[in-house]
Amino acid sequence: MVFPADGHIAVFTKPPVPGLVKTRLIAALGAHGAAAMHEHLLVRTLRTVTGTGASASLWIAGDAADAALRACTDEFALPVHRQTGDDLGQRMAAALRASLGTYRRVLLIGSDCPVLTTAHLHEAADRLDHDTPAVFIPAEDGGYVLVGVFATPDEHLATLLHAAFHNIPWSTEHVMRITRERLAAARIHWAELPPLWDIDRPEDLTRLRDTLR
Repeated sequence: MVFPADGHIAVFTKPPVPGLVKTRLIAALGAHGAAAMHEHLLVRTLRTVTGTGASASLWIAGDAADAALRACTDEFALPVHRQTGDDLGQRMAAALRASLGTYRRVLLIGSDCPVLTTAHLHEAADRLDHDTPAVFIPAEDGGYVLVGVFATPDEHLATLLHAAFHNIPWSTEHVMRITRERLAAARIHWAELPPLWDIDRPEDLTRLRDTLR
């Protein structure tokens, strides 16, 4: 399976700083354990991404020169960019717009989904075209683990990015539902792959252990 030559994968993440990442897991793992889990998931994600053979980049919220971050990402030799924007939606829209200046199909993922595979990434990229300019993999908790955008004319791209990323209640169970409503209201067609789950809460750790086993 060959990843589209006009495709790119952008990975959003943070430096693995104890107390600042995976904060909902601190009660179960402690601050350092939660940071170690974040690092484990990030490395796992980057191995999946590089396994596609696709062009890829790393987008950091925080200090892109953080020593712990560089230690766990140096082996992948990906270009590193700093996320810009006042909220998650603005940061995602900015990264997608920047990447779409070079590539026609851009997937954006986080680093929290241990069951995301190269097959998911290939299928998501293949779904994107002029008639389907957006693709999502919903998360079981109501958000999504992947969004992909196709390079449409500027005015259509602006409408898509505004509908999908402006004034969304991020980190709630309403994200995917409201995103669907906004895209439908803007008459933008999108595709969805089957939902996946990510690691956010202590109860997710049992599921992760069962999956790894």
